[in-house]
Amino acid sequence: MLFNSIQFAIFLPIVFLLYWFVFDRFISRSKWQLRLQNAFVVVASYVFYGWWDWRFLLLIAFTSFCSWGSGLLIGKAETKKKAKTWMWLNIILNLGILAIFKYYDFFVSEFAELFNISTDGLLLKVILPVGISFYTFQALSYSIDVYRGKIESTKDIVAFFAFISFFPQLVAGPIERATNLLPQFLKKRKFDYSTAVDGVWQILWGLFKKMVIADNCSVFVDKVFSTYTEQSGSTLLLAAIFFTFQIYGDFSGYSDIAIGTAKLFGIKLMRNFNVPYFSRDIAEFWRRWHISLTTWFRDYVYIPLGGSRVSKAKVIRNTFIIFLVSGFWHGANWTFIAWGAYHAILFLPLILTGKNRKYTNQVAEGRWFPSLKEIGQMFLTFFLAVLGWIIFRAESIGQAWEYLCGMMQFGTLRAFYRFFTLTELRLTNLFVVIMLVIEWLQRNKQHGFEGIDKLYFLRNKYLRPIIYAILLILIMIYGGKHAQFIYFQF
Repeated sequence: MLFNSIQFAIFLPIVFLLYWFVFDRFISRSKWQLRLQNAFVVVASYVFYGWWDWRFLLLIAFTSFCSWGSGLLIGKAETKKKAKTWMWLNIILNLGILAIFKYYDFFVSEFAELFNISTDGLLLKVILPVGISFYTFQALSYSIDVYRGKIESTKDIVAFFAFISFFPQLVAGPIERATNLLPQFLKKRKFDYSTAVDGVWQILWGLFKKMVIADNCSVFVDKVFSTYTEQSGSTLLLAAIFFTFQIYGDFSGYSDIAIGTAKLFGIKLMRNFNVPYFSRDIAEFWRRWHISLTTWFRDYVYIPLGGSRVSKAKVIRNTFIIFLVSGFWHGANWTFIAWGAYHAILFLPLILTGKNRKYTNQVAEGRWFPSLKEIGQMFLTFFLAVLGWIIFRAESIGQAWEYLCGMMQFGTLRAFYRFFTLTELRLTNLFVVIMLVIEWLQRNKQHGFEGIDKLYFLRNKYLRPIIYAILLILIMIYGGKHAQFIYFQF
């Protein structure tokens, strides 16, 4: 079920009303209230997830049960060695499932091509379950954190299933840790009106970024990428820039909708994006882009390898490992590995000069406008990100190379003229500028519409629904095609 669909627009209010007015209010005196409410979350989440294909439910249920069981076995283990064994068995099981569904055909095809062997009868050709990479990593974090003693294993299987399958963030994150999300299912939630209102604003902001920014950008991007050999260099550059905003509007838009939806149910999810295109170097960019995945690799791969506490050579090694693994996590294609390697290479100068932690605050802190130096840094970082997204978007390494070569050739300025004169592109360009302005002004907030209800003209509780309706109408009028979210394929 897509967030930007009529089905979800019907599904969400029904689940919301049942969640608070049936499983919270009407059975509030029952000792089973919390468990029944969590059971309802699981049922709603399975309906949401099974909307794509009911067979996916068997896999997520199996993953959930095995991870829950491994947590109990780790917690009851008499020795550290036994606990470690149970942890690794769960890791191998989950990664094995992920490898079969996501990478088996890729490796078989590459091996067959290398040795000129036929793949007849060797490929599984299975459907990739939506969001399998996300909930697998969430399940892994639980068993690892139980082993590390950061959280106690839970006997409450219903709460655990709710933790793994919670529908707002199930298929595209944020990738939550058990230390944050699971305890929220183990205690009674209370409805908070101000939090719910903020959640609605964040949902609207996410829908704006997805439907108005990403979906409109995709029309131009898809057209240019499908005919890139026929386009001028400037047109290729413009399409790359549009894809840069498309993938940001698409993925951060999903995260905003997910986080805002969770707020409606009294659940707090971690922030997944923090205005990454205002970063001053590539290290800051990665502290602000897909934060839940970046911190996951930091805590479960980078730090166990020694992190930054080892020699410079090993720090470089560790950096390349997490970027290559992160790239491959995105999909079974050499382009993703090349994309990861590209960003690892960009990290090298920062690591060698010890400046990879230079920028940890917001740009232009306490000021309306950035300095000329900061503007230059942001433009350079943005351009480097654009080059990386070309590799990410390409279907093969060869296509990425041809696209980059074509873009670097001197192109006619007519492409820019067409960009600013065609109505569709001009409108999309305006929407992108509006998004950037709002995010710049709100860069110290959690999302673009945070606090907007405190503006004088929106304080009236009767006027607020009208403003909601106007925003929804604008999104429906100017929103592009109802496209699937890009990160669903991962």
